[in-house]
Amino acid sequence: MNVYGIKAIYLFEMARTWRTLMQSIASPVLSTSLYFIVFGSAIGSRMAHIDGVSYGAFIVPGLIMLSLLTESISNASFGIYMPKFTGTIYEILSAPISAIETVIGYVGAAATKSVIIGTIILVTARLFVDFSIEHPVWMIAFLVLTSVTFSLFGFIIGIWADSFQKLQVIPLMIVTPLAFLGGSFYSINMLPPFWQKVALFNPVVYLVSGFRWSFYGVADVDVGISLGMTLVFMAVCLAAVWWIFRTGYKIKA
Repeated sequence: MNVYGIKAIYLFEMARTWRTLMQSIASPVLSTSLYFIVFGSAIGSRMAHIDGVSYGAFIVPGLIMLSLLTESISNASFGIYMPKFTGTIYEILSAPISAIETVIGYVGAAATKSVIIGTIILVTARLFVDFSIEHPVWMIAFLVLTSVTFSLFGFIIGIWADSFQKLQVIPLMIVTPLAFLGGSFYSINMLPPFWQKVALFNPVVYLVSGFRWSFYGVADVDVGISLGMTLVFMAVCLAAVWWIFRTGYKIKA
């Protein structure tokens, strides 16, 4: 294991975060704070409790998960796309560092950024609503697992994209709508029976449900199923990354 190679990629990506602190950290935290003000305070004060939890507290896990998904994908995709765009990807490919070590460096940095943002949002949420965390170990597990999984997904998008426009297509047109429709701001049990069944085809439902369970012990789907679906998606992403380096798809040509 080339620890020095992994460390070099990891530190380089983390240094980019500190150079663009307003964009990388402050912007997503500010955006999420606005959600708390609008949905948690303004709208939440006029809504009844959901599953025994105040609406303002109920949306905390959903908003953190929404930020995790978008930031994990954005950080990882941009991190690997820029070497492709500038041509420095060939220096990485020719260096004595394996595909696994390259992925660990880029995905590890992107996941670290997402965990930092999620933690800051969690602390910031205390300024707006009171909430509890019944299962802190599981909360951390879901936080890290989701960050790593979607950083892998973002890495794949960064390899696939050949323009800045394509880099934003999947996050904006697919992931963000799925996140909003995945129970971030409501329980899918509030939907009519038909739409409850339709919502179960949305993978984000399982992420939000499992993460919310770690806070309040309530979930739209069984926590075991949520964990299983997350692990399945991670396995699919790992298989896709393996295939990319095995075939050299869009990185060696």
